[in-house]
Amino acid sequence: MNTIKEIEANMQVRMEKALRDLMHDMASIRTGRASISILDHIRVDYYGTPTPLNQIANLHVPEPSLITIQPWDVSQIGVIEKSIRASDLGLNPANDGKIIRLPIPPLTEERRKELAKRLHHLAEDHRVAVRNIRRDGNEASKKLLKDKAIAEDDDKRAHEDIQKLTNTYMEKLDQAARVKEKEIMEIR
Repeated sequence: MNTIKEIEANMQVRMEKALRDLMHDMASIRTGRASISILDHIRVDYYGTPTPLNQIANLHVPEPSLITIQPWDVSQIGVIEKSIRASDLGLNPANDGKIIRLPIPPLTEERRKELAKRLHHLAEDHRVAVRNIRRDGNEASKKLLKDKAIAEDDDKRAHEDIQKLTNTYMEKLDQAARVKEKEIMEIR
């Protein structure tokens, strides 16, 4: 890194990636409403290779409380069902030989609290990532100061700007987590 601007630009890219990663991870947390994204982390043993479910079947949401899974190879229905049952989703798939129906039951209060707790852990992991990015930026700024590439005032200003950027992304992470928690706790 040659300049403070490059350090800050790099940090912003990394913090934005942390935010996008949180959004992606939160999409897989079930909210009581059918969404294909809750199946994103499910891997199916497809002829000995762990394969994402969406790469071996068509996924549809025909109604708010149902997901249908239509495998391209019907011989894989049993393996797909087994993978869904083994996941932490707590869902019970049913098949008719050609298509798997995955009813999404309403969440119990206890399950909502578990999901909210999982969400808090997820958000905290991403907050830690943003704080680590801040630390890296501060260290890079200190290195520039040590190498006499910048003045002490520039280093101090850089630390302030880095903290402002960190605060902005912390608020974005918190806001995203609050919205998702509200969605989880909402009873439909």
